[in-house]
Amino acid sequence: MTELTPLLALGELFPRGILPYAIGGLLVGLGASIIYLSTGIIAGASTFLESTLSYVSDVDRFNRFKYVQSRDWRLVFTAGIVSGAAIWGLVLNPGIWTTEVQWWRLLGGGFLVGVGTRLGKGCTSGHGVCGVGSLSNTSLVNVATFMAFAIGTAQLVMALGVNP
Repeated sequence: MTELTPLLALGELFPRGILPYAIGGLLVGLGASIIYLSTGIIAGASTFLESTLSYVSDVDRFNRFKYVQSRDWRLVFTAGIVSGAAIWGLVLNPGIWTTEVQWWRLLGGGFLVGVGTRLGKGCTSGHGVCGVGSLSNTSLVNVATFMAFAIGTAQLVMALGVNP
């Protein structure tokens, strides 16, 4: 009888140990809870662009009440995402962060994430953290779709022999 070989060892899922991921997840959940409890708004970054454009554009699409009403906190929310990463990089992992991934792949990935966010009417943080947490049927379907496409894309890219 042959032994089953696990497709992926548990250690490969958490190459830096489980603690950083657990702490990150707790902080994301805490942040989403604080935003919801203090403002009644579901945290998410997908409407950041539209709400920010409401500062400088007269186009009706960007000046919807919900964008104008929430644009200030969305700026703070986005600044918090960027500064949190900067603090982590400077305090906990000193040095300049670089990647081996080519710029065009990062740009293409960012574009596809943006398209997916528009099609799914929300981002992974909005659907994945807040929507699933509130048992929204739309968010449950969207997160299952995100995951299916992410796993499928990763498997396809790996099968094609593309390395970062």
